[in-house]
Amino acid sequence: MLAEIITIGDEILIGQIIDTNSAYISKELNKIGVKVYQITSVQDDRHHILQAFEDAKKHADLVIITGGLGPTKDDITKQTFCDFFNDVLVEDKRVIENVAQLFKKYQLNKPLPANFQQAMVPSKATILMNAFGTAPGMWMEKDDVVFVSLPGVPYEMKHLMQQEVLPRIIKRFNRPHIYHKTLLTYGLGESAIAERIAAWENNLPETIKLAYLPSLGKVRLRLSSTGNDEVALKETVDSQMEVLSQMLSDIAVGFENETSMVELIGKILTEKGMSYSVAESCTGGRIASEIIQSAGASNAFMGGIIPYDTNLKTKILGVPKNIIETYNVVSIPVAEEMAKRCCVLFESDYAIATTGIAGPTKGDGNDEVGTVCIAIAAPSGITSEKFSFGQDRFRVIEKTTNKALEMLLKEILKN
Repeated sequence: MLAEIITIGDEILIGQIIDTNSAYISKELNKIGVKVYQITSVQDDRHHILQAFEDAKKHADLVIITGGLGPTKDDITKQTFCDFFNDVLVEDKRVIENVAQLFKKYQLNKPLPANFQQAMVPSKATILMNAFGTAPGMWMEKDDVVFVSLPGVPYEMKHLMQQEVLPRIIKRFNRPHIYHKTLLTYGLGESAIAERIAAWENNLPETIKLAYLPSLGKVRLRLSSTGNDEVALKETVDSQMEVLSQMLSDIAVGFENETSMVELIGKILTEKGMSYSVAESCTGGRIASEIIQSAGASNAFMGGIIPYDTNLKTKILGVPKNIIETYNVVSIPVAEEMAKRCCVLFESDYAIATTGIAGPTKGDGNDEVGTVCIAIAAPSGITSEKFSFGQDRFRVIEKTTNKALEMLLKEILKN
């Protein structure tokens, strides 16, 4: 079964907003055995939208559209739906009541006539009531292809997907099972991993597909398969993943949606009754932000400090001024002092320290842009390393974050 997602809005095409709706819808469809054939973004133009509908009808069983359902003149999806289905707009009293209730509950002012225009819907559509917004969803069919139109506001779209769309798809279509399992690895590039597992990859069953998903300092390895027997499907993929994870045990930290490196660090330290903290200069709080996204982070994470200015490394952390002057602010000795003193400041067992030049200028550093020093303070002592992470500021920060967490995990496991 194939689906196409169409997002409508000039704001997407000019880069004013990022299309997160398609990623969410794709993931949710995949969970129930629906493959997304294509994702298309179109402008707020009647001809362009109609052409996208016509093209999608040729190869998809299901077309999900988001956007263009607002009360203003530039929102033309409903009228274009009518044109495509040879239909007319009619007033739906349930939508009128919904709009009135929403304004009564959440707004101080009364709804405007434009808000009640949301109740004008195609006469042939099955209306999907929106509990979080004034624009209802619409479900229509043409030549055995289902078209679903949803609001572009993410939380409204997600609610309608969960409460209305997914249950209807499950009831309407016969679907196979799709199963993915993704291994998280850190510290080795995709080419090196591919060479290491080449023999195993060459002998994978034809029903299983391996995908390499590299990012800055980490690689995800996804095994995917499709079939009608869900139990057999999962057993086959899981058995191959077990072999893969054993082959890469030195760089594997868990499975996507099950654990992460941060979660693993927190779990191990919590079980040991130990803690950690961070002193971030060039990463500016990025590591701490990554840590606190994990539920239960406070069980092991004490806190962090961002001595971004060179003087604050001395004033707040207590790094001796003569060490900075002798070795330069971006240096192993400074990173090590930051890590040691971070442990003291937060009374933690472990600490991460980063100092570097993210760019685009060198700031107080003498090295080239992209130079980063990372130090890990542990009960057994200090480990540190100097890196060159390239010229792009975002990549430098992201690579430093991933490498710092990787170094901390290795130090914890070593002890």
